[in-house]
Amino acid sequence: MTQPAGARQNAVRAKAHLARRAARVLAGASSERKDAALAAMADALDAHMPDILAANAADLVNAEHGDLSSAVLDRLRLTEHRITDMANAVRELIRLPDPVGQVVRGSTLPNGLRVRQVRVPLGVVGIVYEARPNVTADAAALCLKSGNAALLRGSASAYQTNRVLVDLLSAAVASTGLPAEALLLLDAHRSTVAELLTARGLVDVVIPRGGAGLIEHVVNTASVPVIETGVGNCHVYVDEAADLPMAEAIVVNAKTSRPSVCNAAETLLVHRQIADRFIPRVVTALQAAGVAVHGDPDVVRLADDVAPARDADWATEYLSLDMAVRVVDSLPEAIEHIARWGTGHTEAIVSDSASAIAKFVAGVDAAAVMVNASTRFTDGGEFGFGAEIGISTQKLHARGPLGLPELTTTTYVVTGTGQVR
Repeated sequence: MTQPAGARQNAVRAKAHLARRAARVLAGASSERKDAALAAMADALDAHMPDILAANAADLVNAEHGDLSSAVLDRLRLTEHRITDMANAVRELIRLPDPVGQVVRGSTLPNGLRVRQVRVPLGVVGIVYEARPNVTADAAALCLKSGNAALLRGSASAYQTNRVLVDLLSAAVASTGLPAEALLLLDAHRSTVAELLTARGLVDVVIPRGGAGLIEHVVNTASVPVIETGVGNCHVYVDEAADLPMAEAIVVNAKTSRPSVCNAAETLLVHRQIADRFIPRVVTALQAAGVAVHGDPDVVRLADDVAPARDADWATEYLSLDMAVRVVDSLPEAIEHIARWGTGHTEAIVSDSASAIAKFVAGVDAAAVMVNASTRFTDGGEFGFGAEIGISTQKLHARGPLGLPELTTTTYVVTGTGQVR
């Protein structure tokens, strides 16, 4: 029987109230208590791998009867290796410093008042995400370590997997004496998104993680503050001073190591001075890896089996084994292309010229800029931050991988000896 809209609204608000009470407990929890809960969560993922895989298999069966792309199915699918990676990412957080209580800055004023800006939890963090059940574990662990309660709204396609994960993880948290309500899963009905986004006063911030449509919907409709994560139309620019074997390896890795994720490269820009030498070899290498190349007229002329690129190709986050390739006359033209079509996620340059590198780093507007390295490194774990909730492409509060410090705000603690104004 379908649950009435009013009942769903009440259920969301009821869970938000529970999360708020849990957040007050978490805010005062010691680092040792939180780390013990993280260890229990990681152990639960390892111990209950068959249960997680069974639920995921059921989700995959349902998803394969729907109209989901291969990229979405890849994000939805869990394997023993991926679950082990999830558990290890949780354990990695134990080794990282607890951000709560860290002093960001401090000073003593001429009147003797001691002013400190101290990190504190955000409170209740709502997370809206698509397909990827690993986000459930990452979000739960990051929120707990940073003293926040997590209110999760995953996609319907992953609901059975997410339900098993949340049951296991919340029980693990409770086994260490912290509230099980530190992690709560909302129903996957579409109306629950609207209820979460408008639960101002109960939910402190919402983080969307998914495609452009989801992010735009959240940003445009939320009355709760939003930390915006962004889509990844990422570029690799191969400069005239590039080491070509290095460039080829970087381009192939950036495109093919896991094409369905946001830090995969979607467009390759090649300086005209090296195009005759580099385009044939890199296109051949990409095609050997199964990539369909969409090229401008120069690329079509220089390589075989290249589809003519349209403006839509420069704007597309493929999330598949497709790549747009263009020849540019100069570094400024490459920067201009990125400014027009990029999404501010990750941009890469391959060059041995210090001058070109400096101009590229200064000229592109992105959360991360890679120099002679693959775009695939834009990741909280790769940066040494542990797990991450997403990559923020906004410019307020948090930008780049959303790790532990980005899930805190600050309080000014002012200590005096009786001063009055």
